[in-house]
Amino acid sequence: MEQAPQRSTRQRTAIRATVDQAGRPLLAQEILELAQLEVPGLSLATVYRNLKSLVEGAELQVVQLPGENPRYEAVHGHHHHFLCRQCQRVFDIHACPGNLARLAPAGFSVEDHELTLYGRCPDCRPAP
Repeated sequence: MEQAPQRSTRQRTAIRATVDQAGRPLLAQEILELAQLEVPGLSLATVYRNLKSLVEGAELQVVQLPGENPRYEAVHGHHHHFLCRQCQRVFDIHACPGNLARLAPAGFSVEDHELTLYGRCPDCRPAP
């Protein structure tokens, strides 16, 4: 049975635009608050329903950091993340240390990796 094509709704458009404009991974609650500026009656359930659909459609990807709620970002190439320990915002890091196979135990094969840096963003870092 073939699935019907996904309708583009005002809510879906606002959610996608919110994620695109943020330029960093967002929590569902952040998406709700920002998208409500465009669609005031938007609910968290609608945000989650649309996020699920956008992830299934490969338009968004889930960013899952250890001990954190999932965040969502536009699908783009291999990259890593920085979590500000003060404001809890997550930012993309577009640099990569490269092949980490030398860190694996002897005889193991590295197939992929994720790297998260922790610290303070420029907004939260104490002044010198």
